[in-house]
Amino acid sequence: MTRQILRLYLAFLLLPTFAAAQTTLPAADWSTPAELSGYRTTPRYDETMAYLRRVAQAAPRKVKLEVFGRSDEGRDLLAVIVSRDGIFNPEVLHRAGRPIVLLQNAIHAGEMDGKDACLALLRDMVITGEKAALLERAVVILLPIYNVDGHERFGAFHRINQNGPEEMGWRTTARNLNLNRDYMKADAPETRAFLRLWNRWLPDFFVDNHVTDGVDYQPDTTYVMETGPNAFPALAEWQRGVLAPYLEESVTRAGHVISPYLSLTDPTDPARGLYQEEAQPRYSTGYMVLQNRPGMLVEMHMLKDYRTRVTGNYEILRALLEVVNRDADMLVQMNREADSATIAAGRRSDPEMRYPLRLALTEQTEPMLFRGFRFERSLSEISGAMRVTYTREPVEFSVPARRTFQVARSVAPPFAYIIPPQWKDVTEVLAAHGLRIQRTTRNWTSEVETYRCETPQWLPGPYEGRQVLFTPGSGESNRLPVPPLECSPVRKTLFFPAGSAIIPLDQRAAQVAIHFLEPEAPDSAVAWGFFNAIFERKEYAEGYILENLAREMLARDPRLKQEFETRVTTDPEFARSPRARLNFFYQRSPWWDSRLGLYPVGRLSSLDGVPIGR
Repeated sequence: MTRQILRLYLAFLLLPTFAAAQTTLPAADWSTPAELSGYRTTPRYDETMAYLRRVAQAAPRKVKLEVFGRSDEGRDLLAVIVSRDGIFNPEVLHRAGRPIVLLQNAIHAGEMDGKDACLALLRDMVITGEKAALLERAVVILLPIYNVDGHERFGAFHRINQNGPEEMGWRTTARNLNLNRDYMKADAPETRAFLRLWNRWLPDFFVDNHVTDGVDYQPDTTYVMETGPNAFPALAEWQRGVLAPYLEESVTRAGHVISPYLSLTDPTDPARGLYQEEAQPRYSTGYMVLQNRPGMLVEMHMLKDYRTRVTGNYEILRALLEVVNRDADMLVQMNREADSATIAAGRRSDPEMRYPLRLALTEQTEPMLFRGFRFERSLSEISGAMRVTYTREPVEFSVPARRTFQVARSVAPPFAYIIPPQWKDVTEVLAAHGLRIQRTTRNWTSEVETYRCETPQWLPGPYEGRQVLFTPGSGESNRLPVPPLECSPVRKTLFFPAGSAIIPLDQRAAQVAIHFLEPEAPDSAVAWGFFNAIFERKEYAEGYILENLAREMLARDPRLKQEFETRVTTDPEFARSPRARLNFFYQRSPWWDSRLGLYPVGRLSSLDGVPIGR
């Protein structure tokens, strides 16, 4: 037999082996679009969807694609559900005690790292099998592109701070709304769709993938978890003491530099220290606290190259899923206990119990190793401010870090809230959050507790599409020049028409209702402008009428006369204003609008006597 014939014979014998080997494609044939470009580019919406459909077709028993909503411009919002054994029913999974992890990407659609990391992670879990163990207990829901309309506003000049990819999406939606300010007010169709998805699946852990802005430093991967006094204690301790140390050790071992995400006390001088900001409920991870679920904000460092950022994002997600699988029973049990504790608290309506509405950083500091780059400070002849110039020379030094929160404002919750039907926009938001709502069956008049709110001031321009007032807090609201809204508890006899909404607090999402309906909360319906009309005067009086009224009142009431004269002598601004002086009397007369600034939502100590449909 000649050598050529022998080679053909051997090839024929090996044909079945080669054919069998091709039933699972090698990893190279499943490179993600970002990998194929050498991490120069990120795929557009259609290319991303095509890759996901290809994966789902190759692994139909492990991957299910589900459209959970549509954007303003009509694009599908896609969720990718990944389960090792083809169980895609959330009720079945919850009964089995299998933790559900929701990984959200591209809420700011110029920040693409999480999307491309999740495409690679999906491939490695269900195609190559390299990370199949990450599905041993956990079920993963991927939102590859949350802000789909912003994603398709594609261009090369969208994030001046960011080092790649060559082109990227835009921060906000087609309506120019920032979805990571919309979790409580839920104005956007994307947010309403997310809330439906959330309430259907009720995940056990949530991740929101981002890219930083701000200071230059060595770490490429940073993270934040909300573990302050507003979080369920067991979950907070697990995140601080178990999850965070494992993430740091594992991601470091994978070759990346990881650190908690902190902000500079002085943006021009890292040596002055760091601080952590509270994530209020308008933000994703702040909202998770109200839902009794642990959440993690991932912030990849903007100035690192795209390959480093995507692979770093991959490694922190991989490490997280390792812990979730290992601690699956504990995590599920802690979440159930947090829900049970919230429901039980709502049934008691204990006036001694306090729910945190706002947190504040204490002055307590702890030393933290800052891994940065050597920098120089100089006075800029362009801006007139201090300029920071970073070198590539790495330096490490200890800085004080403020990371400890205390409760700055709290409230004793009622047994239930009652909302008149004319404020249907407020009730619709609560329904979107999945809260149980009952309705009164007939007109009802009763004395209830509510608030009278004073000193409201609004921003001079719009914020997230609304005319808003904000109470002090962290993040943007802390930088807005608005004084606090002051609301005093009052008891008033109010009329509630048939169809008024009753929001009982013996439900797992009760904290969402509390934060939305307590007016002094930073993301309340009042703060977001749902109740602006209650602060508008609609009746007025002419000066010559008030002149006569004032004289009559002064003649009848010596104490009022003394109060007026004292105010004139001690308050120069009041003394200079004829309108203020006349309104002094108008406000104390029976003609003044008694509902001005009166919050129309009632706080009920029980449902006894309330006509509720059963």
